[in-house]
Order: sequence, then C-alpha cells, then structure tokens
Amino acid sequence: MLLSLAQWLQTIYPGLGFFRVFQYITFRAVMAALTALLIGLAFGPWVIRRLAELKIGQPIREYGIQAHISKTGTPTMGGVLILIGITVSTLLWFDWSNRFVWIVLLVTLGFGAIGWVDDWRKVVDKNPEGMNSRDKFFWQSLIGLVAAFYLAFSVSETSNLRVLELFMRWVQSGFSNDLPPAADLIVPFFKTVSYPLGVYGFIVLTWFVIVGASNAVNLTDGLDGLAIMPVVMVGSALGVFAYVTGNAYYSKYLLFPHIPGTGELLVFCAAMAGSGLAFLWFNTYPAQVFMGDVGALSLGGALGAIAVITRQEIVLGIMGGVFVVEALSVMLQVSWFKYTRRRFGTGRRILKMAPLHHHFEKSGWKETQVVVRFWIITMLLCLIGLASLKLR
Repeated sequence: MLLSLAQWLQTIYPGLGFFRVFQYITFRAVMAALTALLIGLAFGPWVIRRLAELKIGQPIREYGIQAHISKTGTPTMGGVLILIGITVSTLLWFDWSNRFVWIVLLVTLGFGAIGWVDDWRKVVDKNPEGMNSRDKFFWQSLIGLVAAFYLAFSVSETSNLRVLELFMRWVQSGFSNDLPPAADLIVPFFKTVSYPLGVYGFIVLTWFVIVGASNAVNLTDGLDGLAIMPVVMVGSALGVFAYVTGNAYYSKYLLFPHIPGTGELLVFCAAMAGSGLAFLWFNTYPAQVFMGDVGALSLGGALGAIAVITRQEIVLGIMGGVFVVEALSVMLQVSWFKYTRRRFGTGRRILKMAPLHHHFEKSGWKETQVVVRFWIITMLLCLIGLASLKLR
C-alpha cells in the first residue's frame, strides 16, 4: 500500500526523490520487519490481558510432563498477535500487485483459521485434544490443494492472465502432465540436478510440503519459545532464497531458476521474522502466552508455501530439520506402539515420550536447555541451507 502511495506522490511531486527508496525490496523488507516488531511489542500486553480476561487458558494433558502442570491456565491463542503483525505489516509494505504474497497470505490466514477453531474448542469444551483430527486434516488438505493447483500454473508465469491461459491449455491438451523447467524439483548442492514433476507430481508435492510443514511446526510448539525462533530463522533464510530467485541477475549467477515476483516474498518473510521476535518477547521462558495452533499451523503453512514458490522444498527440509525430526519422532512412536501392541499384546515405545523435545525433558534436560540447543541446531542447519546458494 505504501509503495503505491509513494509512487503516486512521486508523480505529483517529482522533486521528492526520497520516495524512490520505496522501490527497493530490501528497504521495504527492513521496514516490514520493524513495523511487525513494533506492532507485536506495543499490542502484546493488551492481547495477553484480553486472552486472560476471556479465560482462554492453555489446558495441559494429564499424561504430559508433570513440570508443565504449573503452566495450566497460561493464555493461549497468542498466535493471533503474530498474525496481526504479519498481516498489517505485509499489507503496508508489499506490492499489492504481487500474486505470490497474496497466496502466501491466504494460506497463512487459512491455516490460522483452522488453528483458531482448534484452540477455541480446547478452551470452550475443555478438551486438550481440540478439533477432531480428521476435520483438521480435511481443511488443511483443502487449503493445501487449492494453493497447489494455483501454484502449479503460476510458478513459471508472470501474471494471473498467463496463469489462466496455461491452465486452459492444460485442460485443452487433455490434462497433459508437462510443466516448464521452472517448476522442477531442485536438488541443492548440485548445479544442474533437478527432476521434472509434472502437474500431478507438483500438486502432490506442494500439498505434502504445505500440510506437512504446518503440522511439523505445530508438533514442535511444546516448550516456551521452542517453535517461534526456528520459524524466524528458517523464514528469514527462505526470504534470501526468495530475493535470489526473483532477481534476474542473481538467479542467473547462482544457477537458480528465475521466477519473477518471488523477490516480494522477502517483505512477507521479514514481517514474519519481526512479528515472531515480538512474540518471543512474551513467549520466552517462563511464557506469558502460548501461540497455540492458530500460530503454529499458520506459520508452518507459510513456510511450506514460500518453499514451494521459491522451489526450495528440499532446502526447507534441511533448514527446518528440527521440525522434521519432531514430526518423525511422533510418527515413529505411534507406529511402533501400534505395531508392538498388535504383535505382542502390549504397546512399546521407542522414546520416553513424543515429540522428541519431551523425550529429552524426560531424560533430565531442563526446558531451557532443550529450547536453546534446538535453536543452535536450527541455526547451523540454516547456515547449511544458505550455503547451497553458492556450493552448487
């Protein structure tokens, strides 16, 4: 919005050269991060008070870590604060004609709505499990598939009109399975290794990445500050990839596919980082507020959508390794328990408790030790992911 305003003012007052700075994505990204950070810090106390007044407190599972019982009643649904900061800041600073930012915003808010319903049921119905898992998965899949269908035809195009033309051409061809090279799956650390996905492969992969990332972040969000800082770091790193793929010179030099318009996602990533840091101010141990599913599901969905648009799905898996391992720990724990119960009559566990961060707590690590060490691991993984920009 401010970009359009600056362009309008510059046409009226050509002598005001200052407004040209709004043309630079990097400037608007810095301002988006600062705006989101200030919004979060300014409105955080008010949001926490309102959540407390509405008695929106976090229920703690009876079979969980006993040390967490004291957290019962801590205001949850604090992810609303994150979404406000991201949405307001992004709308202020990004180019409204950019379709990629709009689709990421819609995915983020869509998953946030699912999380809001889930959190609300936990609070109102006093049910720690929240929304039925089938209902949650259905709505996640619906949003993920809608985004996947759109992105399948938009990654290699420059406008919505061209997207529509490509879609119509696909229908008229009898649903052929070909997509331009820009939609291929890129293997990091190799110069020319990529795999054509086709329309159906692209849609399945996109659905898996968006829905999988959303649930992985949600599973990670179990300790004070554990999920939000990795989200900030991974989101910021993805912003770098977005800037590179959106720049014709850098993408050619670094052997990345040039996808016009992706550079604007840097503004969204910066807003997410600023809003996340503001939330961490209140979420750090001992937490004054929890983000809840409204925050975790939406942030994970956003990371997945950005990774797909920038064609960095594998890099997301590397940089978000903590999220991946947390999700795998739950899948392995549940699968092994069901198998051994069916095989031996009694369910057995691989870990002391899943997700993985609870296993380390059960092993004697303090909560702050788990959190900070997972942060350090994420930082190292992000550096490895960023190294793939040059090491190809």
